[in-house]
Amino acid sequence: MVMRGIFAAAVALLLAVQVVRNAMVTAYAETQPDVAARGWAAHPATETALAMTDIARSARAGHPVPQSAFAALSDVAAKEPLAPEPFLVQGVKAELAGDGATAQRAFEAAQWRDPRSLPAAYFLADRYFRAGDASRGLREVAALSRLAPYGPATIGPYLAGYASNAATWPELRRLLRANPDLAQRTLVALASNVATVPAVLALADPRDRAKEWLPPLLSTLIGSGQYAKARAIWASLSGAPQSGELLHDASFKDKVSSPPFNWALTSSGVGIAERQAGGRLHVVFYGQEDGFLASQLLLLPPGNYQLSLQLQGGIAQARALSWSIWCDKAVEPLASATLDATAARGLRFSVPAGCTAQWVKLAGSSSDMAQQSDVTIAALKLEKGKPGA
Repeated sequence: MVMRGIFAAAVALLLAVQVVRNAMVTAYAETQPDVAARGWAAHPATETALAMTDIARSARAGHPVPQSAFAALSDVAAKEPLAPEPFLVQGVKAELAGDGATAQRAFEAAQWRDPRSLPAAYFLADRYFRAGDASRGLREVAALSRLAPYGPATIGPYLAGYASNAATWPELRRLLRANPDLAQRTLVALASNVATVPAVLALADPRDRAKEWLPPLLSTLIGSGQYAKARAIWASLSGAPQSGELLHDASFKDKVSSPPFNWALTSSGVGIAERQAGGRLHVVFYGQEDGFLASQLLLLPPGNYQLSLQLQGGIAQARALSWSIWCDKAVEPLASATLDATAARGLRFSVPAGCTAQWVKLAGSSSDMAQQSDVTIAALKLEKGKPGA
């Protein structure tokens, strides 16, 4: 089944890179090879198109490829020794027959004839990797990333499949350092699979400031319940304390660290939440739809806690806003209180055993008569509460 999929991929790639040299053949060979055959059946481009059509039909139907197709391509090879297609098909044929050495020679011959051949680079990369030759395999992958349409986007996930083997990391690291666009796509693909998260950390360039792979990596670890590992990686890359703080950036000054262990602040149809000088959070809730305006993931051990704050703005406006505490993946909050109540008495809550990670969220609740709320939160504080509080 895997080889049939490779064969089908070969057919698609080969059809995509045919070059037609005669004016009449140019008009019809690729799209209507039967019409082209009426005008010049023996033309190499026509023979190639007809043979590839036969191969494609056989592959789709799961039938053996007719020998006439291979005979036609052999004829093309004799007429046009620099055409790569016959050698590519010969390589696929040998691969299906289990003759890897012949397949490799055929693919190399095709690449020699056309150094920009996508199929040749694809099949050679696969052959080299399976033979344990990571260096040459990665060289072909680099060629694919340059030649393929949307190369890095196309090749990144493909390359990630080989990064699960730690033996490829030294060569792969050199390749990614030399190809930053390919590096980002590959690392994002690796970060989306919990099994290849270690590869991301081993291969990422420490000088990379963008770190497009960090959000999917954190999401992958959090999704698999590896909260402490996710936060440790986040802290090491952001310069935040590894442990000891209950709530990160309570003063709303950290504009650098990424969510979810720092604030995720909203700017949407629900409203706006933005940091303000003086350690404050300015919140505008439009009042037309429910939604969250600020959130952060916490790792609080079981126990009692209290969230407190100072409120700057109208008390009446603050009643449409509320703080809540949720266990990750829970459908109901552990506790919640309106913003004005939190400012007056604090929000007390208990984290039960088994609630390994928690979300603190600021939300707005709409009413029948939409009314905008504009408030500023200051002196936000999360503290351990007294037993029984």
